[in-house]
Amino acid sequence: MKAKNLADIIYTKVDEAPELARISLLPIIEAFTKIANVNVSTSDISLAGRIIATFPEYLVKSQIVSDDLSILGEAVLLPNANIIKLPNISASIPQLIAAISELQAQGFNIPNYPELPLDETDIEVKARYDQIKGSAVNPVLREGNSDRRAAKAVKRYAKKNPHSMGKWERLSKTRVSSMSDGDFFANESSKTITASEAGLAKIIFKSFDGNSERILKDNIPFEEGTVVDATFLSISSLKAFLKEQISLSKTENILFSLHLKCTMMKVSDPIIFGHALSTFYEHIFKKFGDSKVFDNVNPNSGLGEIFSQLESAKEFEILNEFKKANSNLPSLYMVDSDEGVSNLHVPSDVIIDASMPAIIRGGGKGWGPNGDSNDVNCVIPDRCYSSVYDETIKYFIETGALDPRTSGGVDNVGLMAQKAEEYGSHSTTFELEEDGEVVIVLENGKELHSHRVEKGDIWRSSTAKAEPIKDWINLAIERQSITGSKAIFWLDDTRAHDRELIKYVSKTLINKGKENEFSIMSPRVATRFTLETIRKGEDVIAVSGNVLRDYLTDLFPILELGTSAKMLSVVKLMNGGGLFETGAGGSAPKHVQQLMQENHLRWDSLGEFCALGESLKFLAGKNSNNLAYLLAEGVENATQAILDLNKSPKRKVGEIDNRISHFYFAMYWAESLSKQRNDDYLANIFSKLYNDLKVSEDQILKEMRFLCGRKVDLEGYYNPNRDVVEKVMRPSATFNNIIDKLQNVR
Repeated sequence: MKAKNLADIIYTKVDEAPELARISLLPIIEAFTKIANVNVSTSDISLAGRIIATFPEYLVKSQIVSDDLSILGEAVLLPNANIIKLPNISASIPQLIAAISELQAQGFNIPNYPELPLDETDIEVKARYDQIKGSAVNPVLREGNSDRRAAKAVKRYAKKNPHSMGKWERLSKTRVSSMSDGDFFANESSKTITASEAGLAKIIFKSFDGNSERILKDNIPFEEGTVVDATFLSISSLKAFLKEQISLSKTENILFSLHLKCTMMKVSDPIIFGHALSTFYEHIFKKFGDSKVFDNVNPNSGLGEIFSQLESAKEFEILNEFKKANSNLPSLYMVDSDEGVSNLHVPSDVIIDASMPAIIRGGGKGWGPNGDSNDVNCVIPDRCYSSVYDETIKYFIETGALDPRTSGGVDNVGLMAQKAEEYGSHSTTFELEEDGEVVIVLENGKELHSHRVEKGDIWRSSTAKAEPIKDWINLAIERQSITGSKAIFWLDDTRAHDRELIKYVSKTLINKGKENEFSIMSPRVATRFTLETIRKGEDVIAVSGNVLRDYLTDLFPILELGTSAKMLSVVKLMNGGGLFETGAGGSAPKHVQQLMQENHLRWDSLGEFCALGESLKFLAGKNSNNLAYLLAEGVENATQAILDLNKSPKRKVGEIDNRISHFYFAMYWAESLSKQRNDDYLANIFSKLYNDLKVSEDQILKEMRFLCGRKVDLEGYYNPNRDVVEKVMRPSATFNNIIDKLQNVR
């Protein structure tokens, strides 16, 4: 695939459960869309695919693959781009290392990840891997701002079939704890670049003794109108805060629970995670810190990696110290109590936007080491966005849980184009090696930002460009005019960055006469206002920055719908194209485990159905393809039928799973198309298809369930055997033959 020769729709190849589901669903999509002369292609943005594409010189010729992510990065700049993006792994270091090990075992001669580089080769290899880990995909593809909301069919179903909500106790001790000083919020400075300041800037470190000055990053392009932020987190303040929270958790007899974003904030948050782990087990690190085995132990990688290193080195004394330590420390919030996995085991297990809503939905309870539920001290060190969760918890303690049967909805318009805000800060985030001063120097020689820092502090800079900001505001105005809902810009005038954005927002709203349709509120105030509004059954539009977009589009859907995987997520690319995202993939690993153990995949493709409908509508408008529009209407009707007739995947073996749900989606899609009266040719084709599927329903279900309950070996987790996956995910020969015949109709 070349960017300039785009297919009508590009469907992404990803990882874990969404990828398994793709193998089942995509042949159906290809067969149906071919009737409308719609060409669908696949692009590989999986973790394994990105690793393989990054090291072609290490591979034999037959193993070399194209760099699909780079090609997609060019494609999103084109006006006819139409991409359906499934959730991919945002790899933590342990996940990256595991994927590398698996690929090596499969015969890919790729290099190891050098956590501690020893020479220039190691430095170069690590730099290439660092481009893959964490949020490597989204900043490349998101060349537009986000319009995310619950599809109407999904919201209707949630009201008729409410999910369970935990009961909140008025005496709940659950709380959110954040730093009161020394964090990114406290130290942030922000300025908007003027015409005379535009150009290539650089970040310089100056030692306090004046003996050294070095460039941390140069040739950074700052365009006129760009909001440039700089800040740092004090490690001494962080450690003091963590010790306080460990002590408080023990005294209050509540779970200690750390919540970060180690995948999206792939430089800063793993470091913070490491400090939390080493502070929690401080006495062990002090006692055994001189041991040689600790030379290879990196707290940033988590307890799981530490235990693995200690077991390999047969350092059982230290292992026992870790186990004994828990009796003198507060109980940890557990990811898996049965397996003894705490949320300090793996950095990617503490992802804030997945873990915090789970605690809130559960009535403020988390699972402890003994499998018992308990109140939780939710430790979110930096307070930039923690007030959202803090206020939500306080509100529910006061009022009790929401009722999904009557709750309104929260749409989100999010600023994220062109690596806006913190999620674009990877290359300008540094862990300081000594005391000194970090300065951003503009091309004209002016110092834009300056911070005095200490050894170990985490300094970062981020930007938001003028055109994405303006596009974001206009998208919010468009969304509000369509819905008439109450709309709020979540901006805090006590935060440096937000004050700069407020200038843009206020000016635009006044110029367009829209100031009365919008409010500007701090995240804490906006949270309470939004909860009060949706409790009354009314809808709200949350207009937020990139990180809050991420957090809010998990929090509110989980409260409203029970999941964030069923959201409609449209990215209106700034050059005219469309990116259609399919929801969150946080539960994907557990789904894969169940498939391998029981041959039952409970992944729900409702997000994919919603994205497909929007993608086809977009294509119909771009290409004046009326058949594509009819297909889109059919998708919406089929999605509603899946919900109304209860054909979504269930949790237990023997019940409907992902593959059976796909069969019913195909049958309902064909039924809807057979009944439309705008195109007789289409109606005739899909009338026959519907009849074939309906007549064969019992046989297809029998074939799909034949091997349920048995173990499945996919011959790989990150890079499973494609032929094996094909057999597992397309187990019905009858269904496959019917779909394959449709491919040959035109």
